[in-house]
Amino acid sequence: MEKSIIKIILAIMLFCGVSLIASSIKIGALVSATGPASFIGDPELKTLKLYVKKINEAGGVNGQKIELVYYDTGANPRKAVSFTKRLISQDKVVAIIGPSTTGETMAIIPFIQRKKIPLLSMGGGIPIIKPVKKWVFKIVATDRMACQKIMGYMKKKGITKIGMISGSGGFGKSMRKQCKDVAPSYGIKILADETYGKKDADMTSQLIKIKNIPGIQAVLNPGFGQGPAIVTKNYRQLKIPYPLYESHGVASKKYIEIAGKAAENVIVVAPPVVVADKLSDNNPLKKVCMSYTKEYKKAYHSDIASFGGHAYDSLYAIVSVIKSEHSTNPKKIRDGLEKLKNFVGIDGIANMSSKDHLGLNPKTGLVLLKVKNGDWSIIEE
Repeated sequence: MEKSIIKIILAIMLFCGVSLIASSIKIGALVSATGPASFIGDPELKTLKLYVKKINEAGGVNGQKIELVYYDTGANPRKAVSFTKRLISQDKVVAIIGPSTTGETMAIIPFIQRKKIPLLSMGGGIPIIKPVKKWVFKIVATDRMACQKIMGYMKKKGITKIGMISGSGGFGKSMRKQCKDVAPSYGIKILADETYGKKDADMTSQLIKIKNIPGIQAVLNPGFGQGPAIVTKNYRQLKIPYPLYESHGVASKKYIEIAGKAAENVIVVAPPVVVADKLSDNNPLKKVCMSYTKEYKKAYHSDIASFGGHAYDSLYAIVSVIKSEHSTNPKKIRDGLEKLKNFVGIDGIANMSSKDHLGLNPKTGLVLLKVKNGDWSIIEE
């Protein structure tokens, strides 16, 4: 009789997500630490390792240590799907951070939805969270928000006619679509609409087409990876006279390094952490951005990249809800994420709901920068 009662109590505890022993909390991560998106995934992985260690050294979460289980996808959607299945079925993680890119994220969403494991994506595309998907969240500025920030600035500058040259990957396609969608509301006409592939090493022909169209006042390049740096170099080689705008997909010093002098005067939309020390003192994100910048540089002796902030916010959002829900049950974590309020992260202040699995205010999550003397200069917070 006593054994039966004990079994029933244990079953109830397990069902409610109560830990029976001080075991570790397994959190999964999918990062493109190598391959074409390594400049995104590498700082993300370094950030996760740094702050999991910091959290564990401080006693863990509710007395439990975090065990980070991560896989390098190489920005390959097929690998992302395979590793997602492994994280859920073999590693038994309670939540997943990643993948690094939009294309990979869209590939794993069906499996995430079926297996009911909360996902905090680090991809930038709006299709990740719109329409709302029950188990999918992200605290990363969307491509639509980036388009709105850029085009709002263009409008202030009197720019009404632009050309676009976009990457053909998941992020480039999504941002291209979003920019075309929001342009009319800013009085902007897109007179040229060119694209390039992931493996293209020269975009001169597309840029010549844009240059030859009369009336264009600026060019916008939705894309990430090395593609935008090539576009930038070709742009300068052709001596195109009007300004070049780049997406938050290149918000890293790596872009400036690869593009070299050609990057001078390019305008880039970016998360505030890229210029943490240059933010105004009344910016609500300055404190967390400065802290992250200092700790990352101390640990790795290198400049931060904005993408590391995606990992920081995702990790601490999960930690926050595990603490508030007093549970590592995946459903409890999912429910907690949906109730996340006034979460001050590196990428903005998040307030989520059942109708909004992003919850970011575009006014706090993005800044406009210009490359000056090989460094970032703020032109609009």
